Amino acid sequence: MTSNAAQGAAPSRDQIYQVALASIIGSVIEQYDFLVTGVIAATVWGGVFFKLPGLAAVAAAIGVYGLGIVIRPVGAFIFGNIADRYGRKDAMVYALLLMGVATLLIGLTPTYDSIGVAAPVLLIVFRLLQGISFGAEFGTASTWVVEQAAKSGKRAFWGAWVGFAIPIGLLLGFGSVIAVRASMAPAEFVAWGWRIFFFIGFAVAIVGIVIRARSVDSFVFEQFQNQRQVLAAPAAQVWKEMPLTILRTSVVNAMFGGAFFLSFVFGTGYMKAVGFSGTQAETIGLIAAASMLVFMIIGSRLADSISRRSVLLVSAVVFLVWAIPYFYLINTGNFWLAVLADVVGFGFVFGFGYGAIPTFYTENFPTRYRASGASAGYQISQVYGGGLIPIIAGLILHAYGIHRAYVYIGMFVMLYAVAAILAILATPETKNVDLQV
Repeated sequence: MTSNAAQGAAPSRDQIYQVALASIIGSVIEQYDFLVTGVIAATVWGGVFFKLPGLAAVAAAIGVYGLGIVIRPVGAFIFGNIADRYGRKDAMVYALLLMGVATLLIGLTPTYDSIGVAAPVLLIVFRLLQGISFGAEFGTASTWVVEQAAKSGKRAFWGAWVGFAIPIGLLLGFGSVIAVRASMAPAEFVAWGWRIFFFIGFAVAIVGIVIRARSVDSFVFEQFQNQRQVLAAPAAQVWKEMPLTILRTSVVNAMFGGAFFLSFVFGTGYMKAVGFSGTQAETIGLIAAASMLVFMIIGSRLADSISRRSVLLVSAVVFLVWAIPYFYLINTGNFWLAVLADVVGFGFVFGFGYGAIPTFYTENFPTRYRASGASAGYQISQVYGGGLIPIIAGLILHAYGIHRAYVYIGMFVMLYAVAAILAILATPETKNVDLQV
């Protein structure tokens, strides 16, 4: 692919598509690896890696899942620095390589019965490496694509391609879990079947690395490199110059982290606890993931035609009013009411809002440290959003039991929706901002 900057003209639709495709392929692999980890953590790891009774083992496994999210800002800092100094593409290649290796190592980790306490220790280490890699992905991938589409008039739509990786990764993850579960006895799945997903993730990561390595950097970044001097420490500089922007934008995504955990991690385990089979719970997640992709396309189109803030506000308000009803519908034990709960609470809230999120983060920072700023704002939200929520939810679950904990957990995540609404209202609209600065 010919360099856009060398041509001296804005990228064509095909050139934007090529970068979007390279980004989404790698992001899908990242999402698949990370999301399958969530399913396995909630349903398998408690008994395989922790010798604890009942809900304590589930809480410990979910806690390990949460640690992989808490570490993400480290990855955002490391890879954001690489992206703003050497290029978005290079950072994406290295991040995917780390994710592939960490995922393979998780698949190879021996059980507690084999090596004792070393098993959960190794699991935690590999999970942290996975989290560092994932901390690089969304902000830099969004920057890569949105910068390439800077003059297209459809930045939200092209940016949403990075978000498309989430429902596609979910579909692949849930679909593969359902298929593997159906092909073997439950005891075999717990004993060794779950490891298959991590071996597949490693193999496919190699394909993603090759595709990304053959791509080029964004039009905006190549021009910036040719015309200006890059910063020596962009990841640190953005914190010095734009700390309030980082914090304000992070509050918005913290709500989506809560929505993701509530439905995907805790929600899957909750469905099983109230009587749904593992296959039913995963099928419900599969349906919600498919609806998420549709809502994401709609959200991105509206973000381009109306505004980023309007799309984000709608998602936040729906999440606020749906958090508790989500659990009531699941408690009925009716499959289709549970589907409705997940399609609205997860498919719509997450999907519709993520039609605007990639551009929202990218457009709030200038080119000199755009990847660092977008990654920092996006990933620190995971510490007190997607990371803190599962840890606190695990403690609530252990203290109150499955049939009472949901009320407190629902009320807890509603606070994130209120904070997100206030942060969105306090953030200027960026639809028409010039990215070539």
